[in-house]
Amino acid sequence: ISDFDWSSIDTSNLPSSYKTNSRQEKKLLQLADHFLQQYSHLCPDRKPLFIHPLNECGVQKFVSTTVRPTLLPYPDMYYWSGCASFVSNYLIMEPLKCPITPPSSLYSPTTIVKYQRGNCFDFSVLLCSLLVGAGYDAYCVHGYATLEMCSLDQTQEVCPRLRKPPEVRSAEPVKEDPNKYRIKYPLEPKSQFELQQKAKEEEEAKSTQEEEREEEVVEEVEKPKRDSLHGLRVHAWVLVLSGKRKVPETFFINPFTGNNHSTKDECFLGIESIWNDKNYWVNMQDCRNGCKDLSFDLSNRFCWEVMFPETNEASQLPTESPKNSTDDMVSDPSDALEHWGPCVEPSICLTSLLPTAEYENPFPRGKKVILYDKAKQEKWAAYANPDGLVERLTVYADSDRTEELEVKEWFEHRKDLLYMREVNHQTQLITDHFNPGHPLLLKAHTYTSLEPETGHTVEFYHKARVDGLWKRSETATEMTEYFEEREDLLHKRHIKFGERDQGMEMAGGTAEANARPIVQIKEYFHRNPKKPADEDVEERVFKVIDDVIQLTYHLEIYDIIPSKVVFARVIGREKREGEIFLSRENTVKYQPWSSEKHKNMRYLYNLLWELRAEQKDLKQLVRDSEAEV
Repeated sequence: ISDFDWSSIDTSNLPSSYKTNSRQEKKLLQLADHFLQQYSHLCPDRKPLFIHPLNECGVQKFVSTTVRPTLLPYPDMYYWSGCASFVSNYLIMEPLKCPITPPSSLYSPTTIVKYQRGNCFDFSVLLCSLLVGAGYDAYCVHGYATLEMCSLDQTQEVCPRLRKPPEVRSAEPVKEDPNKYRIKYPLEPKSQFELQQKAKEEEEAKSTQEEEREEEVVEEVEKPKRDSLHGLRVHAWVLVLSGKRKVPETFFINPFTGNNHSTKDECFLGIESIWNDKNYWVNMQDCRNGCKDLSFDLSNRFCWEVMFPETNEASQLPTESPKNSTDDMVSDPSDALEHWGPCVEPSICLTSLLPTAEYENPFPRGKKVILYDKAKQEKWAAYANPDGLVERLTVYADSDRTEELEVKEWFEHRKDLLYMREVNHQTQLITDHFNPGHPLLLKAHTYTSLEPETGHTVEFYHKARVDGLWKRSETATEMTEYFEEREDLLHKRHIKFGERDQGMEMAGGTAEANARPIVQIKEYFHRNPKKPADEDVEERVFKVIDDVIQLTYHLEIYDIIPSKVVFARVIGREKREGEIFLSRENTVKYQPWSSEKHKNMRYLYNLLWELRAEQKDLKQLVRDSEAEV
């Protein structure tokens, strides 16, 4: 229950139209009373209509005059989702004083926005004002809903962030039965009586098992208390009809959550009346099945009883009349549409009450907390936290929300372009996601600790990189890089590191001085169709410490064993800087499908010379990759 005292609000600055009724308004209220009397006479079993409650100044006002079409100067407020999200975040929900009757008062959107709180009717009127101002065919709805919807209880629902998108299944081709033409042999004769008796016994056993299960289920279901006021709880929401703003299908909006619902949703149990800024309609349809079977064709007089009969144009409240028009009371409502002037004066502009600072900080309590089934969602305004945190979703293992499984955080306006962080408490892995434009072109970074060589996996926006690198994984002993769309068709590079010398690990030493020794570099290439298979390298291995280079070539379609070339170090010969020594002793080649030119020593010498140069460049690339990590 709200601890806010509405009787202490300041109404001195409100316009005079809020405190008194003009001549046109008095006539309109008389018409509303006449309509209410006729309705009560024709439908004595139905509850009184919510048609002219008191406003914040204690003055009766027709509900349609409370709806104020307003278009706020913010891009999100031009769409229903932005309006609904803003209202659900900006206002604090207050339950109705009596859950089975509508409120006795309905405050103006001006006051509701000023104090940032209200009940479901206040939420709906404000949201409807924004939607009508944005061009939607929207209506406030007075009806009945479930306890969870009326009390804003979402603990039984799945968090929208965790809902999986529906799978789009393609039409599968009809498969022909493989046993269609198989010969059917006569089966062994069986007694039909015995089969019937066996079936009866199985059915009896199943029925007893089902009864036992039902008893167990009933016991479990009866643990949560059933709502004794089911079907009687009053609620207000917004109806958006199809047509305007290219809305393809009619839907409901729950103003407490800002979520859209189908008109067949079982949470909505019935409708008494709807209204907008122009007219008022009473539902004359049976709501025994909730809102599933309701027609929302407002021109159908059998389904909806309208207060002001429709004219040639859309049904609306009385239009403006000349100043010298008669002051006499008009008995016929259709004549009233032609002779009456405007019902009320323009209200205070909501835009003046919602400057940019207020709009960008919609949470009146600093943040908003929503509890879901095994999840908790927290929201903050932009710039409320120094690290740019705007939303956090915590996933739990139990419904009591005691054991955390995963935490997701969303950020805005960060210099490093970080927009999301995932923390998995089961694997202890942290994954940071970045928007395009990072200096290192980062896309995602997975780690357990920010200390180097503790396990890092980094993804990049590879199309923006010159080397086509899209992923790099590093541990204390290995590093693997993955590439895409490279001209040389390289798609993977794997590096093995050795242990540092203990003498090299000194405090305050530079990264180059403490660099890990490179043991092996292995590269993998895709097939190049422009080259013969035995000239197209598939894998090359540089064993740096052992001074061995190994090449493995691609296979042709019908080949079994690939061609290979191995350059090994000559045993007993001292290695000299810049020297290329080649002999038949340190060269092992198996190229059964290659031409004669690939078998002579000069070709192998040139190949070894190129590989030595590439090995030197590769070592530098590995050091650059280490530095980048």
